[in-house]
Amino acid sequence: MYTPKPSSRFVLLTLILLLLLSFLTPSISSELDLDEEDGDGVEGLEELIALDEEEDLQQKPEGAHHEKQSEAEFVSKAQRIVLELNNDNTKRAIDGNEYVLVLGYTPWCARSAELMPKFAEAATALKELGSPILMAKIDAERYPKVASTLEIKGFPTLLLFVNGTSQPYTGGFSAEELVIWARKKTGVPIIRISSDAEARHFLKKHSMFVVGLFEKFEGSDYDEFTKAAKMDSEIQFVETNNAEIAKNLFPDFKPTSVFLGLVKSEPEKYTEYEGSFSTDGILQFLDDNKFPLTTVLTELNAARVYSNTNKLQVLIIAEPDDFKKLVEPLQDIARKFKSKIMFIFVDIREENLAKPFLSMVGLEESKDSVVVSFNYSSSLKYLLESDTTPTSIEDFCSGLVSGTVSPYYKSQPIPDNKNMSILTVVGKTFDELILNSPKNILLEIYTPWCITCETTSKQMEKLAKHFKGLDNLIFARIDASLNEHPKLQVDDYPTLLFYLADEKTNPIPLPTKSSTKELAALINNNLKEHNREIRDEL
Repeated sequence: MYTPKPSSRFVLLTLILLLLLSFLTPSISSELDLDEEDGDGVEGLEELIALDEEEDLQQKPEGAHHEKQSEAEFVSKAQRIVLELNNDNTKRAIDGNEYVLVLGYTPWCARSAELMPKFAEAATALKELGSPILMAKIDAERYPKVASTLEIKGFPTLLLFVNGTSQPYTGGFSAEELVIWARKKTGVPIIRISSDAEARHFLKKHSMFVVGLFEKFEGSDYDEFTKAAKMDSEIQFVETNNAEIAKNLFPDFKPTSVFLGLVKSEPEKYTEYEGSFSTDGILQFLDDNKFPLTTVLTELNAARVYSNTNKLQVLIIAEPDDFKKLVEPLQDIARKFKSKIMFIFVDIREENLAKPFLSMVGLEESKDSVVVSFNYSSSLKYLLESDTTPTSIEDFCSGLVSGTVSPYYKSQPIPDNKNMSILTVVGKTFDELILNSPKNILLEIYTPWCITCETTSKQMEKLAKHFKGLDNLIFARIDASLNEHPKLQVDDYPTLLFYLADEKTNPIPLPTKSSTKELAALINNNLKEHNREIRDEL
C-alpha cells in the first residue's frame, strides 16, 4: 500500500538548502592530499605586508603620511593581507596555522565579487586586533584540484580550519560580522571596556552588540553571560564594571548593579534584557531581537534569515514604493508579534530573491504585493488572500499565531473536463474528483521538467483508450509543480497511484517502469481482487 511521505515537495525546504549551499559547505576531513612543493608560503605573508607598508610610505610625499587613504587604496592594501592559496602552499597554510579562514571563490561569481572586499576589510581589522587567524582565499576555477580537496563546491564558500580540521562558516557577511565570528571562534567572545576612550573607539566600529554591566567579573550572573557570549556566533559581547561607560554604550541604561542590553542600528535601537540571567534566556532574548523589526532580504543576509527557523516568517513581497506605505504601521505590528513572527521585506524586482517564494504559491508572474508565511516546524505555508493593508496583515498574523488561518496549497484554475478521456485534476478539485469519487481511479502525477513523464503519459493515453467504456474506472492526471494537496505527498515523478472506489486513504502505487501491457494487467488484477468489472488484457 502507498504511504504518504514527509512533505519534501514543499519547495521551501529545498529553497533553503540551495540558498544555504550557495554560502556554506559541509565540514570536511582534515586530511589534505596535496603536494608539498616549494611555493609562495605562509611564512612570506608578514614580509609581504611589511614590504607593502614600506612601499606605501616611500611613494608618499613628505608630510603626507597622515592623510587618509582612499577607499580604493584601503581595499587594495587589505586584499594583499589575504593569502592567495594555490597548489603549493595550501597544505602548509592549513597545517601550519591554528586558525585559517578560507574563502573559496571564482572570478565570474557576482556574490564572490561582492564578498571579497568585505573579507579583505575583515582581514585588516583582525590583523589590527592581533587575531591569530590567517585569512586566505582560493580561486576554485584556477585551482580546481585544491578546491575539490577542500570540498569547495558552491560560491562563495567560507570554511574555518582549526588545527587542520574544518567547520562551516555560520556568521553574517558584512566585514563586522566576519570579524565578530572569527574572534569568537578564536577565543575572544567578550571585549572588556574600561574607559570612555575605549567606548568611543568601539562605537565607531560596531553597530550591533550586547553590553553587560557587572560590579565584579565573577559570580553566577557573569558566568551565564560568558557562556552565552561563547555560544552565540553573530553578535559582539562587551562588558564593563563602570555605570557611566555602560550609559555611553547604552544611553537608555538605568542605574543598577547588573545589566544587559542589546544595541542595534535600527529604529528600535536599544532593548533591555529583563529576564533572569541564564544562558538560554539570554540567547533566546538575542534570537527574538537581533533582527530589525522588518528585515530587508538580500543575497548576503539570506543564509542568516533562512537559518532563523524558530519563528514563523511573514514575507512582504512588493515594490519598494508600495512597501514604504506599509513600513510605519508594519513596525507596530512587528513589535506586537516580535517573539513569534519574523517580518521580511523582499523586493519583487529582485527575481533571484522574490521568484522562488512566489513560485511556492503559484504567483510567479505577480506584479502586485504578496504576503506569504512559512512555518518551518510543520513545513506549511500560508497566503494572505485579501488586499495588502496594515489591518489585513495584522489580522493575518493574529490568525497565524492562533492557528485559525488555513494552510495554502497551490492550484491551477479549475479546467473543463467535458468529454475528456483523462481528467485533469488540480489542487482545488482533488477532493471532488479523487477522494470523494465513488469510482476507481488511476492517477498520473507528473511535472513538466520530468524527463520520463512523457513515456508514462503516452501509456496513460493507451490505457484510457483500452479501458474506455468501463464505468467504474477513471483515468486522471495532475501537474505536481502547479498543484498541491495535503493528501498528495509525492517525491518521485512520474508516479502512478491506483485509488480503489472504497479505499481512498491508501492508494496502491503502480510501477512506472512497467510496459503498457503489464500496467493493464495490474489494473485488472486490482479490480478483480476487489470484485470489480474487468477488461481483457491488451
